Amino acid sequence: MVDKILVVEDEITLQETLAYNLIQQGYEVETAGDGKAAIEAARLFQPNLILLDIMLPILDGIEVCRILRQEMNVPILMLTARDDEIDRVIGLEIGADDYITKPFSMRELMARVKANLRRTRLDREDAQAPVIQTPKEILHFDNLVLDLVRREVLLDDQPLTLKPKEFDLLLYLARHCGQALSRDTILEQVWGWEYSGNSRTVDVHVSWLREKIERDPAHPIRIITVRGAGYRFEG
Repeated sequence: MVDKILVVEDEITLQETLAYNLIQQGYEVETAGDGKAAIEAARLFQPNLILLDIMLPILDGIEVCRILRQEMNVPILMLTARDDEIDRVIGLEIGADDYITKPFSMRELMARVKANLRRTRLDREDAQAPVIQTPKEILHFDNLVLDLVRREVLLDDQPLTLKPKEFDLLLYLARHCGQALSRDTILEQVWGWEYSGNSRTVDVHVSWLREKIERDPAHPIRIITVRGAGYRFEG
């Protein structure tokens, strides 16, 4: 099955260059040049991955990402023309999976595309694989339960909707319950050494998790910030 990619870029030359190179790699490609068209195209095309420029006419990429993230759970790779951390942080906070700063090499972009598609495919295969469950594959923390086989988290017996990396992060913290873990260690163990982002990615994902598993995210009791170190999971 051919993966479908939506390219959202208002600079026509770059849009055409991206589309051409992706088609050469065997992907099915749809394009859009503004935020409104991007949302309509995503709903009709149902892509497996979205390349989304931040600076767009009508609706900017941040707002497009926010809307589409509520409707679909596909990788969104943000394209930003500025080497400005605030762009990347905002993109991650509203649901983007990755980002790349212009100018970028086509080789690097293709590697990011393949990595995100591969990660999504593996998560889907893991969720569908028939396995025999054992007690060790379920972690209990009072009213919070992590089912490792089903990759499912229950809070008060109700399933939570977690992105793949949110689950991976929570699982890593849970397996090291009571230990202070640095941001760099978490980044390396959860995202992998080849990930090009920085430790701010960890902060953003911790913030997302707190919104979902803490009774009062502003005063967390499960994922504790360790000043000068990183985070500690208390269960």
